Amino acid sequence: MDFGIFLATAPGLEAALVEEVAALDLGPARAVPGGVGITGGWPEVWRANLQVRGANRVLARIGEFRAMHLAQLDKRARKFDWESVLRADVPIRVEATCRRSKIYHAGAATQRIARAITETLGAPEGGEGAIRVMARIEDDLVSLSIDTSGEPLHRRGHKLATGKAPLRETLAALFLRQCGYDGTEPVLDPMCGSGTFAIEAAEIACGLVPGRDRRFAFEDLATFDAPAWQAMRAGPAPRATDLRFAGFDRDAGAARMATDNAARAGVAGCTAFACQPVSALTRPEGPPGLVMVNPPYGARIGNRKLLFGLYGSLGETLRREMRGWRVGLVTSDDGLARATGLPFLPPGPPVAHGGLKVTLWRTEPL
Repeated sequence: MDFGIFLATAPGLEAALVEEVAALDLGPARAVPGGVGITGGWPEVWRANLQVRGANRVLARIGEFRAMHLAQLDKRARKFDWESVLRADVPIRVEATCRRSKIYHAGAATQRIARAITETLGAPEGGEGAIRVMARIEDDLVSLSIDTSGEPLHRRGHKLATGKAPLRETLAALFLRQCGYDGTEPVLDPMCGSGTFAIEAAEIACGLVPGRDRRFAFEDLATFDAPAWQAMRAGPAPRATDLRFAGFDRDAGAARMATDNAARAGVAGCTAFACQPVSALTRPEGPPGLVMVNPPYGARIGNRKLLFGLYGSLGETLRREMRGWRVGLVTSDDGLARATGLPFLPPGPPVAHGGLKVTLWRTEPL
């Protein structure tokens, strides 16, 4: 039986995620605030977790009912068919939100639903590896969902080493997509940090699915089919690529971290990272591609006044050395972006990232 599936993403990136989901042929996708909605069954849930690069997590809508007061919520929650989805030996954690409803106390609603599950199914509450059951009570309609991902999906299991303000892989994937990257051109990052842009681009070029090396919460549900999942996970073999993905950082420690992360991700053969300032950048041999860069913003790292010189130097070096290449630049400061002097297209929407709002600035080929 099909049900609603919600793929969460950072607000501002819904349209880019719709494009990705449509390209993966996961069925008709619609943008909704904070993510993308599709319809499907458990195999679609597994595939979304395994293959979608830009989603933060995947929620499965498992049912709904009306409740006007807490006693009714308690009664209907006890009648709900929890054992068709949850297992008695796996702990659960309930989170409830209330909006425009006669039931307005989220804490009391959480308590009633959790007790209904523990007393009717026998599943313990809380603890390590608990399945997150989410109840949204809006206009007296109780909508129940399961977080099928567990750990956020940007935790691919490869980037064990990170710098001061790492960009999440999920954001990097959607920013690459917004720059028109499809795995058929080289990518270079002159301020690579832990290597996120270059590694993500290399994985796309090699056909490596993002969830290949991690576990998911859906593996602990009653709906899980281990042989079917193993067959899906085996999937097509990775592709070889002649493309090269380069990253540079003035911090030797960052370049080493990026090298180690690329090795764990299985893309050491097509990536290279080195310690080098932006001013030393020279155009690599071969066809032009995409420069992707996430410089310091001055909000958490660096002094904003000093950063104008850095952004100016970056723009000057890119204009001189990277003719024919496109540029994608992520920053929280429009003034710093303009300080590069690069011929940017109209900027993308602001996107939430680590307590800031960042924007993607793109150019045509320089």
